Amino acid sequence: MFAHRSLKAAHQRSVVAARRLNGSSGLLALSVLLDSANEHYRGGFHNKAMFTPIVASGLSLLASMHGVNDSSVGAHRARHTVFGIAAATGVAGTGFHAYNALKKPGGLSWQNLFYSGPIGAPAAIGLSGLMGLLAERVRDTRPGREPKLLGFNAGRLVGLASAIGLLGTSGEAGLLHFRGAFQNPFMILPVTMPPVAAALLGCAALGPAHRPRPLTRNFLRATAVMGIAGVGFHIYGVSRAMGGWRNWTQNMVDGPPIPAPPSFSALAMAGLAALGLLRDFPPPKHKGA
Repeated sequence: MFAHRSLKAAHQRSVVAARRLNGSSGLLALSVLLDSANEHYRGGFHNKAMFTPIVASGLSLLASMHGVNDSSVGAHRARHTVFGIAAATGVAGTGFHAYNALKKPGGLSWQNLFYSGPIGAPAAIGLSGLMGLLAERVRDTRPGREPKLLGFNAGRLVGLASAIGLLGTSGEAGLLHFRGAFQNPFMILPVTMPPVAAALLGCAALGPAHRPRPLTRNFLRATAVMGIAGVGFHIYGVSRAMGGWRNWTQNMVDGPPIPAPPSFSALAMAGLAALGLLRDFPPPKHKGA
C-alpha cells in the first residue's frame, strides 16, 4: 500500500517536472516563431531555408502545448521526434547565421555582427528542442530512479543548459542594445540581471543538490518578470519610431523585436524547473561526502 503510494508520488513529481520543462520549451518556441517570422520577412525569404525555423518552432510549440496538457507518464514518440528536429534546426541555423556574417566584406566585425542575421537567435529553437527532449526523458524515468540524459543528472543538465542559454541571450541583447546606444536606462537590465541569475543557477547545478537556494529562485523569478516587461518596452520602442503604430508594417520590422524578450522568461522557467528537479530527484551523494 505504502509502496504503491510512493511509486505514484514519484510518477507525479516526474510528470510535474516534465510539464514545467514543456512550458519553458513552448515559450521559447513561441518567441522564436514570431521573431524569426518577422526577421525573415524583413529578409524577403530570399533563401527558402528561412522557412525552416518557422516550421520547426511551430511544431515545437504544438508539441510543448500537448506536453503541458499531458498528465501521463512515459515519453511520447511524436513529441520526442519533433523536439529532436527543433534541436537540430537550432544547430544548423546557428551555423548558417555565423557563415552569413563571416562571408560578408570585413568578416568578423562589429558592422556584420550588428546587421547580419543574429548568430545567437537560432540557438533559442535549439534550446526549445533540448528542453523538450529533457521533458520526455524525465517523464520516462522509472520510479525510484534518477532522471538522466547522456549519463548526466537531468536537474544538473537542465540547470547548466538554462544558465548557458541565459548568458547567450544576454550577450545577444547586449549587442543589439549597444547598437541602440542604451538610450533607455532600462536597456541595461537584460545585460546585468540574466548573467547574475545564470551564475547563481550554475552554482546550484554544480553544487550540493539539497540546498533550498532562495536567492537563486528569486533572481530567476525576477528575470522571468523582466522578460515579460521587455515586451512592453519593445512595444513602446516601436511606437516611438516615425509614424508609430500607424506605420506598423515598417516599424514592426525595423523596430525592437517584440517577441524576443520572453526568451529570458522561458529560460528562467527552465532554471526553476531545474531547481525543482534537483530537489525532487537529487543526484546520489558520493561516498565520503
